[in-house]
Amino acid sequence: MQSLTPTQHPRVVITGLGALTPLGHTPEEFWRNLLAGKSGVGPITLFDASNYKTRIAAEVKNFDATKYVDAKDARRMGRATLLALAAAQDAIRDAGFGEHFDDSERVGVVLGTGLGGFAEAIKEHHEFARQGTGRVSPFLAAVILPNMPAFFVAKHYRAHGFNSTVVTTCAAGTDAIGASAEAIRRGDADVMLAGGTDAIIADIIFTAFGAMRALSTRNDDPARASRPFDKDRDGLVIGEGAAVVVLENLEHALARGAKIYAEVIGYAANCDGFHFVAPEPNATGAIRAIQAALKNAGVTTEQVDYISAHATSTQLNDPAETLAIKTVFGERAYKIPISATKSMVGHSMGAAGAMEAIVCALTLRDQKVHPTANLDAPDPACDLDYVPNVARDARVEIALSNSFGFGGQNACLVLTKYPN
Repeated sequence: MQSLTPTQHPRVVITGLGALTPLGHTPEEFWRNLLAGKSGVGPITLFDASNYKTRIAAEVKNFDATKYVDAKDARRMGRATLLALAAAQDAIRDAGFGEHFDDSERVGVVLGTGLGGFAEAIKEHHEFARQGTGRVSPFLAAVILPNMPAFFVAKHYRAHGFNSTVVTTCAAGTDAIGASAEAIRRGDADVMLAGGTDAIIADIIFTAFGAMRALSTRNDDPARASRPFDKDRDGLVIGEGAAVVVLENLEHALARGAKIYAEVIGYAANCDGFHFVAPEPNATGAIRAIQAALKNAGVTTEQVDYISAHATSTQLNDPAETLAIKTVFGERAYKIPISATKSMVGHSMGAAGAMEAIVCALTLRDQKVHPTANLDAPDPACDLDYVPNVARDARVEIALSNSFGFGGQNACLVLTKYPN
């Protein structure tokens, strides 16, 4: 094992994965179903959507929180927190740690979320409006605050080090992993639990997104509703879930003989400062984010072998992301396989970037690229290699993951195969 010189920053590696997704309750199940091109989108069961224009979503099916916490504690937490606790537990076990960490002050948590327990807050407000103050849960604050997933993960697994919550909507999971990697690099932690969680399949959310005409209304064919880069796309599909990775100082990981999925070598984030929902038409913010992440990683455009696209299946986002990739990579953009995880699991907001980081890690491990489902008739403005409908083998040494959130909040991660 090589020692670092005083001028070197610690290297950061991924040693554990955990995910609760619409395509499975483990990263491996999630990954198998992605490679097979399966869809996790179906009719909404979490609320009565019969009177809504959009009646489909990508739900985490058959989730039993009591497998992870006792029933009494589960009643005091929101769904986003419970999903995060489950993903964290699986990631910790996958990394080879016990129930608790020996040096808890060197273990931190950063989780991203878009809305935290907002859906539960609205539900409780309905109860308050009907029945008054006596019916409001005394645990409501602990359910609705966005930092509760990070708190409960830290409390449950005794991670008493650096802790933060990132609320950058669609970029939050990516930002959380990037911020965690930086915490390790600057010496604030040896181990970080990082990722994202959201559980936003609720009436008020569908009312809001429906009013923006942002949602697919392909209710009769839910599996084919999310169609990134396809000319017949008609909006995004809302999803939910949680994904957590264990990030570790490389020397710390090697000293305990940990398996290593991938190395995090680059991260960058910025803001378009253009519009609260729409991307900047010339994609300047996305372009700068990709360029900055590659610079931070110390790699060139010639070295990137795979791109996990943000790819929301909306009219404006998909062409803008395509433009950004073409601007940064030039002619080489046409040679890089690109895939859209959201084509099968919808858009899980704060969890999306973390799910896609796991996808990148498994792509690097298995040298396979999952397909973009439902890409039957590409939009002429989206003319790159999006790996339509069928997975493929590919040589992937370096992967780029894009997350471009509402408010123009952009984040990109660069991962590499280990050993590199």
